[in-house]
Amino acid sequence: MTQARAPRADAVRNRKKILDAAREQITLHGPDAGMDEIAAAAGVAVGTLYRHFPNKTDLVSAVIAEYLRHVAEVAEAARERAASGSRAMDEITGFLAYVIEATATNRAVKAAAHTLGADLAVGDAEARAGAALATLIQAGQADGDIHQDVTVDDIYLLFNTAPTDQPPATRTRWLALVLTGLTTHTRSTQAY
Repeated sequence: MTQARAPRADAVRNRKKILDAAREQITLHGPDAGMDEIAAAAGVAVGTLYRHFPNKTDLVSAVIAEYLRHVAEVAEAARERAASGSRAMDEITGFLAYVIEATATNRAVKAAAHTLGADLAVGDAEARAGAALATLIQAGQADGDIHQDVTVDDIYLLFNTAPTDQPPATRTRWLALVLTGLTTHTRSTQAY
């Protein structure tokens, strides 16, 4: 049996440049961003782009998968900080704020994914993020900071209703308002 070779360093660099350029171009131009423009922005030949991603749908799927992996990493880091003594509610608040802002900047990429019919199968990223969030919620409930009936599905519901198409001040205000539904404490005037 032949063992698969690791990708060459230049191929790894090119793939990263292509994904970064795709995210940027789709954010700027929406689903109509062309493969030629993405290749130019990445500083690679169009053939190189097509070797990595045979079509735009595959490219957009890869950008979304990369984003979701990063969200899972952020959730896991929050869980680790809580395990090391940080308050779980503070970590959940920070995680929610991060995801809302990241989603706001990736909104065009997600719109392109839906327009192009890209596969939004999230693989293990959703499971990893969900497991980290479940641990954080349980810790927050044990601290008495989070209502006992709050679940991971509630957090996902919040993500799906976040005003990611609104200005940052509106998103911050929205987060402050929805946090009152999670926490057992009264609303603070502090902006998150």
